[in-house]
Amino acid sequence: MILTAHQPSYLPWLGLFHKIALADKFVVFDQVQYVPKDWISRNDIKTANGPLTLTVPVLTTGHREKIIAEMEIHNELPWARKHWKSISAAYRQAPYFKTYADFFEETYKRDWKLLADLDLHMLEWFLKTLGIATSVERAGSYRFQGAKSELVVDMCRQLKASVYVFGALGKDYADAEAFKRAGVIPLFQDYKHPVYKQLHGEFKPYMSVVDLLFNEGPRSLDIIMSGNVEKAALESARCA
Repeated sequence: MILTAHQPSYLPWLGLFHKIALADKFVVFDQVQYVPKDWISRNDIKTANGPLTLTVPVLTTGHREKIIAEMEIHNELPWARKHWKSISAAYRQAPYFKTYADFFEETYKRDWKLLADLDLHMLEWFLKTLGIATSVERAGSYRFQGAKSELVVDMCRQLKASVYVFGALGKDYADAEAFKRAGVIPLFQDYKHPVYKQLHGEFKPYMSVVDLLFNEGPRSLDIIMSGNVEKAALESARCA
């Protein structure tokens, strides 16, 4: 089994979906400490005035003792209305805005208490809409032990993975010998960002996946994967 994992992310960028598409199973790692001003609660969309960061406000009291799964949204602030208004203004002229707008409008009307629940709800919709069939589980369903490389090795053991896909930064902490002893092949993502049709002038990479979906619609997954390693190559590595 090919496994990968990542912390929850709000309106994720394209590279996360490439990594998930390479795997048989994706673990939402919401059992680690919350880090302020990270992509867990924010991401960028492209507007007529350039990139705009949309941030979900959270209740920060005691956050140093809380894991991501416990972080509550600060709903006294009108963040949802502002995010939907910003997305609508930025993309209402995009070719596929009407195709996907209902999901976002309905999502932003719902009452969300926990940030991780909002992120997972959106992630599952993105995966279904893109056509990525990778199964998704939350880390809270297990009791993974260790830190950094040891934690990943334990996760691979418990989920019986033979290949683990790291993000690019995994090279900074992955213990290759530990993976070898566990019978797991560690692979490291090297995502090459594609260029696609955008509104509002010069192309800007590293936007949220909503930018791609509204502009390219059903071609989005092909664009995400273009110029990058495909799952078949990882399956060959597993069998080698």
